[in-house]
Amino acid sequence: MQTTSRRELELALGEGINALVSATRALSERSAAHFHSQLQPAAFHIARWLYAFGPAKPSEVAEAVHMDRSSTSTLIGKMRTLGLLEASPNPDDKRSVIVGLSTDGRERVAATLQDRGDVFHARTREWSDDDLAQLVELLGRLTSEPSPGVVS
Repeated sequence: MQTTSRRELELALGEGINALVSATRALSERSAAHFHSQLQPAAFHIARWLYAFGPAKPSEVAEAVHMDRSSTSTLIGKMRTLGLLEASPNPDDKRSVIVGLSTDGRERVAATLQDRGDVFHARTREWSDDDLAQLVELLGRLTSEPSPGVVS
């Protein structure tokens, strides 16, 4: 029986994480193209956030999706031009606007999320419930913040 050293396991984990990141990036690009072929992937990130949290000021969207305000503003303008977003005056500050998804924008996000779900379902269809539960638990442990006092 072959034993695997801790270092070999850590390297294998790193390779697996790199493969996961690459697959996730490819799926994100596919999702962005599915959402709208004339937009860059970051636009879908904005649309998905608005779908989940509702209308907001562009500055709030930029902060929430971790993008700079000018890039967010450019994408919001393009999305408005394409009819994916609507803007209305901010009731609290008439100098600013609130942006939200249009009906077409909401429908496109919903269809894109369905497509993403179909991809995940196809990849895990043959997995047992225990395998899925174990992956969820392990990913949660891997991505949680370390406890105070724990040195990485």
